[in-house]
Amino acid sequence: MPKNNLRLERINEELKKEISHIINYELTNSNITGLISVTRAKITPDLRYAQIYVSILNAKNKNETMEALKRTAGFIRGEIAKRINLRITPELVFVLDDSMEYGARIDSILKDIMKDIKTSPTEEENN
Repeated sequence: MPKNNLRLERINEELKKEISHIINYELTNSNITGLISVTRAKITPDLRYAQIYVSILNAKNKNETMEALKRTAGFIRGEIAKRINLRITPELVFVLDDSMEYGARIDSILKDIMKDIKTSPTEEENN
């Protein structure tokens, strides 16, 4: 792996950790509801933009929460500038990541199937 890619990966992990902390402990916007997890950060090679993938569970309104996150991007960016020593603090672009919700839905379907299999009579019992 080239040296620059390792640096980008380190920055991505640091961004993910810091943004997660800021969202969960420092934002006081009442429109941001539910459990918000930063699942991934992906910074461009020129360090000007960073896509921040967030998963939102148990929110009153996901769209409202996403809009509120986008409105607070400037505040979060300012906090990032104070905490992470980068020449350029990236512009933050929030993206909804519904993979956790999708996984939970698949898990629920599989559990239902397993219940059906256990409760349905088998061929041996019918004979």
